[in-house]
Amino acid sequence: MSESTQAMPTQTTRSEGYHFGFLDEYAKREVRRSILKAIAIPGYQVPYASREMPMTRGFGTGGLQLTLSVIGTADCLKVIDQGSDESVNAVNIRQFVEETCPGVTSTTRTQAASIIQTRHRIPEHKLTEDQLLIFQVPYPDSLVVVEANEHKRKIMHGEADYSSLWVKLYEDIVEFKEITLSHRYPTRIFQHYVIDPSPIPRFDVPKLHQADFLSLFGAGREKKIYAVPPYTDAVPLAFEDIPFRVEHFETEAGQQACCAVCGCSNAYLERSYAPDGSVVFSCSDTDFCEQYRSDPTALVRYKYYESL
Repeated sequence: MSESTQAMPTQTTRSEGYHFGFLDEYAKREVRRSILKAIAIPGYQVPYASREMPMTRGFGTGGLQLTLSVIGTADCLKVIDQGSDESVNAVNIRQFVEETCPGVTSTTRTQAASIIQTRHRIPEHKLTEDQLLIFQVPYPDSLVVVEANEHKRKIMHGEADYSSLWVKLYEDIVEFKEITLSHRYPTRIFQHYVIDPSPIPRFDVPKLHQADFLSLFGAGREKKIYAVPPYTDAVPLAFEDIPFRVEHFETEAGQQACCAVCGCSNAYLERSYAPDGSVVFSCSDTDFCEQYRSDPTALVRYKYYESL
């Protein structure tokens, strides 16, 4: 988030008649106030008046409103969808920001971006204090799987009453011998609120713990904003005798899998099939895969990976 976001009078209009960043200044002020409250109360879901956007709700309107409210002409934007810079969702959002925010540059390089808007992934490269990570969130409340009434969920969050969620995890262990959640893994923030960290895989959840960067979560359809500030505890729920673990990728022969393109075995891998029917693994983060292929030392590890 650059200082240029404060220069609103010089960025109000453009020749096409739109405000800088599409949203009017009152809408952006409200979003920024909600962001400040979310940072002050880590994990708390702050309601806000989600505006209508020129895209269907559920396709990133919450994350896009956050991006448009904080971006300035000195910023460099990267947009990814499940790690890819070239998916339809990522390309459309990036082009929309470029058209409505004249002067803002875009990039596919993680290290060059000051703002990263993401759907379902955290980049493999370790982010820095100067970078902002904005999540597109479909369902912001971790308790929605055990309690349908929003008023009751608010009371449960306020009292840190997550007993029903613990029971849900326990039932999963009883039935499947382990917690089978592959994404949206409930994570306790600053020893109180349990958040839904968006549909990121379990592999990415530890990256939020004591992170150098600020994470903002925007749910446009549900009209909620929440945050994980830098250097804040983010601990996934787990039982003492069944610790939390991330995905482990193995070949059909039971060996550690690696990316078929770059050869990396420490990144989050996606499974696909070759024409002959064999299983092929490849990096989800396309930018990281490209850099690692040319320079295997490109992976700057998160602290969590040091123990793997």
